[in-house]
Amino acid sequence: MRKIISFMHISLDGFVAGPNGEMDWIKVDEEIFDFVAKRIGKSDTAMYGRVTYQMMESYWPTAADKPNASKHDVEHSRWYKDVHKIVLSKSVESQDSNKTTIINENLVDKINEIKRQKGKDILLFGSPSATHSLIQQNLIDGFWLFVNPIVLGQGIPLFVDIKERINLKLLNTQQFTNGVTELNFITEK
Repeated sequence: MRKIISFMHISLDGFVAGPNGEMDWIKVDEEIFDFVAKRIGKSDTAMYGRVTYQMMESYWPTAADKPNASKHDVEHSRWYKDVHKIVLSKSVESQDSNKTTIINENLVDKINEIKRQKGKDILLFGSPSATHSLIQQNLIDGFWLFVNPIVLGQGIPLFVDIKERINLKLLNTQQFTNGVTELNFITEK
């Protein structure tokens, strides 16, 4: 069965964005981009909430075409165009692409159906609201967290309204020179 892995940058105090959704505190560099590229290159499906999907759609399809495109932009743009995308949204109705699936109702049934299909892990990128919904439905199978060396004090937390304990097993960690630490967990169900 395929797994859904939540990929998030997080502050030391557990926030995935500032109070107004700001993400200017997130540290990324070529070292992190290269590390992430190796992992996502092994994935065939990306999942997003509506807001994150619209943000991605506004940039990644043409990022490689820009005259000053970085190595990361070229590689990630190519991956983004090829990967199957799942969008969790009640307001996005349809797509013209066979590479995008919109889920706007029967979330648990449709996600479980996708998890039973052949394929690799599904990476849920950012998307705090979608992540919260999937956690509450016990549909997240792992967390790939990039802990940034900052305490925000307030913002959008990763974990909200948790009804049951989530037991995790740490698979590995990676320390980056910019102070970010990657933590890779799977859930123990």
